[in-house]
Amino acid sequence: MADAAAAGTGACGLLCLVVGPSGAGKDTLMERARAELAPRGRHLFARRVITRPADAGGEDHEPETAAGFEVRAVAGDFLLHWQAHGLCYGIPATVTAARRDGLTVVANVSRAVLDAARQRAAPVRIVVVDAPDAVLAERLAARGRETPEDIRRRLARARADMPSGPDVVVVDNGGTLEDAVAAFIRAIGG
Repeated sequence: MADAAAAGTGACGLLCLVVGPSGAGKDTLMERARAELAPRGRHLFARRVITRPADAGGEDHEPETAAGFEVRAVAGDFLLHWQAHGLCYGIPATVTAARRDGLTVVANVSRAVLDAARQRAAPVRIVVVDAPDAVLAERLAARGRETPEDIRRRLARARADMPSGPDVVVVDNGGTLEDAVAAFIRAIGG
């Protein structure tokens, strides 16, 4: 899983790891940025491998079985991988070639892999997409999947786990979408 080639060269493209609480709008900002930056050809938005069916809804991902995911993880097919909400997620190691070519790779990840990424996949920038608690609570409630108490617990956990450090950039997605997209594009070097 280690990205030795990337870690050993100064000419490597940046790895932008996007994190943030549920409801912050990470996917929306990534989709908008991808559409705007695609013509420039300097960014690759990583397509995650997830152990859920392709037709399950949500983001465009590469579906994989749990057994297949484990085989791929052991074989080193993922630059980063983690488990969350009963699923396995992975960022394909193939993004390493794009980074060697100088592209910035943008990937939605779990905060659980940030330390490993910092150690094995430098240079890294962590982009925290966030919004005020009231906005997050409203967005989560609109999804209709959680009780008000579930939402309060989720927000408390999110605040306790916020990453910090010189490689962290926070994007506020509590105002207009246009402002948030512009800030996100700046954060990923667009």
